[in-house]
Amino acid sequence: MITTQQLYQLYLQHPVISTDTRKIAAGSLFFALKGDKFDANTFAQQAIAAGAAYAVIDNPAYQLGDEYLLVADVLTALQDLARHHRRQLSIPVIGLTGTNGKTTTKELINAVLAQHFKTQATQGNLNNHIGVPLTILTIDASHQVAVIEMGANHQKEIQLLCTIAQPSHGLITNVGKAHLEGFGGVEGVKKGKGELYDYFAKSGSPEVGKSASLAGQQVANAVFVNSDDQTLLDMAAARKLGNVVYYGTNTIDDLVSGQLVENSPLLALEYTNNKTGQSYTVKTQLTGAYNLHNILAAIAIGSYFNIPAAQINAGIEGYQPKNNRSQIVKTESNTLICDYYNANPSSMFVAIENVGKLQAPRKVLILGDMFEMGPESATEHASVIQKALDTPVDERIFIGKDFESQNSKFKIQNQEAAFYATAEDAIAALKASPITHSTILIKGSRGMALERLVELF
Repeated sequence: MITTQQLYQLYLQHPVISTDTRKIAAGSLFFALKGDKFDANTFAQQAIAAGAAYAVIDNPAYQLGDEYLLVADVLTALQDLARHHRRQLSIPVIGLTGTNGKTTTKELINAVLAQHFKTQATQGNLNNHIGVPLTILTIDASHQVAVIEMGANHQKEIQLLCTIAQPSHGLITNVGKAHLEGFGGVEGVKKGKGELYDYFAKSGSPEVGKSASLAGQQVANAVFVNSDDQTLLDMAAARKLGNVVYYGTNTIDDLVSGQLVENSPLLALEYTNNKTGQSYTVKTQLTGAYNLHNILAAIAIGSYFNIPAAQINAGIEGYQPKNNRSQIVKTESNTLICDYYNANPSSMFVAIENVGKLQAPRKVLILGDMFEMGPESATEHASVIQKALDTPVDERIFIGKDFESQNSKFKIQNQEAAFYATAEDAIAALKASPITHSTILIKGSRGMALERLVELF
């Protein structure tokens, strides 16, 4: 069996990790991870043939030569290797989690920091027990700061990811209703996300206790907290966190405070750095009033790391949303708010509220089922329907069996709401009666694949 230290020496010589034989990088280390329906040990020989320098395996039956490195468990070996590599780094590592807005906030933080430093950040949503170690192992000596997104759908997952990423700085965007089935309810979500605060609350933890070095200067560890979010304030206070940096809308104790000045549908905000007393106006390419705190978080972190305001503002203004998160798409006839990467009750509510506040001649909600709701599914889908009915829009369309099962309960007899059991049913109806000259929110869980609707508008 090869040890972590021995594996690390090979990693230093071959610092590229491959996990997919279809994308083998020449000279890389191939980790034969297992999935629900595959065992990559069976692909180890193929990986070597494709150009991998070594294959890390955990089944001795596939150890066909010196280039096959046997470990007890490939996933554990990958995580241990990343953990060891992280300990060699002295740069700031910003770890963030939360129910909603993780990826957008991560991208905004990276956009700001990259204006001044060489950064490395989680690519896409590689934020789980495999993605986090893979991201850590892409950090090299040239990087000055890293931004690591951490996702979870069960308790103890953030705890594990913290032991791998060992963040020097932390942020929870919010705590809401998502993955209720896995977390065991809202309190379970709060406990699970709070594991990031737990990490920073550890007394005497060496990785938490040391400060990071940035551009030759020591930077004190800190947790960034939204001062408008009472849940986060209470969670931070309960753990008696040390260096807390606040951001929000109207508190002079915040490092950064700001307000929206435009939402039509792109956002513009005015913010003040309360340390310098200087105020600025920034136009963004984001939609959704709920993104205000995501933007303020990035500005606060940039300010904390002493990035000049002009560069902070350039980072915010230059960021273009992607991956179907709060993404504006203008067609010949309509303005689409494409937000169908994922959905849960918390994100549904704020997205619906945002459409209600928009200045637009005609507004439409197209909402798809929310997954992983567990026993709360019927109640939560009903609450979203009620929220949509209470919001001033011109048309409401609900798609999916969970929404459709609520149809008889609401007994809607007018033309302002329609229910369809499947996306195919909705597509047929929309082809028969096209929507034009409207601002349309399309939002639902990833599994609903609502991107199929876009070509209809």
